[in-house]
Amino acid sequence: MKQLFIIATLLCFVACKDAETKEVKPSEAETEQESVKVELYKFDGGQVTANKLSLFSEGDKYKGESKTLADGFYLIKHPKGMLLWDTGLPENLVGNEPYTTPDGGFTITRKDSIVNQLATINVTPQDVNYIAFSHIHFDHTGAANHFRNSEWLVQDSEYKFANGDSIKGNSFYAPASFSELKNVVQLSGDHDVFGDGTVVIKNMPGHTIGHQVLMVRLPETGNVLLSGDMYHFEQNREESVVPQFNYSIPQSKKSIAEFEEFAKQNNAKVIIQHDAKDFSEMPAVLN
Repeated sequence: MKQLFIIATLLCFVACKDAETKEVKPSEAETEQESVKVELYKFDGGQVTANKLSLFSEGDKYKGESKTLADGFYLIKHPKGMLLWDTGLPENLVGNEPYTTPDGGFTITRKDSIVNQLATINVTPQDVNYIAFSHIHFDHTGAANHFRNSEWLVQDSEYKFANGDSIKGNSFYAPASFSELKNVVQLSGDHDVFGDGTVVIKNMPGHTIGHQVLMVRLPETGNVLLSGDMYHFEQNREESVVPQFNYSIPQSKKSIAEFEEFAKQNNAKVIIQHDAKDFSEMPAVLN
């Protein structure tokens, strides 16, 4: 009986040690992701000065305030191809004075074209396999038509809206700026762009009906989460403030909670795309 007890104890010890080993051992998927060479490039798609910052809350929280916002776009290089994320403001702004919208709400400006900027890393529009917007507001689709040969990855709800009557006459949208994108891949939720978990589009509706964010898993930097317009500046995020012009405020609040939980679970560095400080402090390339 004593011998049986000793054997049982030893078996338990071995099993427990084995469980401990399995618990800390990285999964095959994580190991594969770490070995994939992925690079994230940052580019300048212009600036937006919000002259009426109160638009970025449900009430008068920022009444009388203004703020200059960044408008970045990003290129992800992966061994299986390239993804362009957003394209910045309209390119007819390049070489012209800043433009203020008729209602006085925004002043917008852009210094350089997308083609010129991509050329600095020896990339042409023809090299880009995929294009995706966080959403189809005019400040994200301004240079899209250069990429007519790329596959456009868009939520089916956003694509339906883009081709419906509701978009007509809505000043937040410029459908002509992406009218030449005909190679459409409609998504119905999250999408693993290259099939290995390193570049994942997350469906986070609310700001628009098919708003998306982007997770990029980099071998050295770690996980980076591009926010789209989940937030526009750091104070928005700190206080979970939702702009009054969002497509759905209740859906926005639900997506904010999901976004923060996802970021926490993945220990991700969040880049608020419109936050001038986040944009300026982000290196030109992360790997």
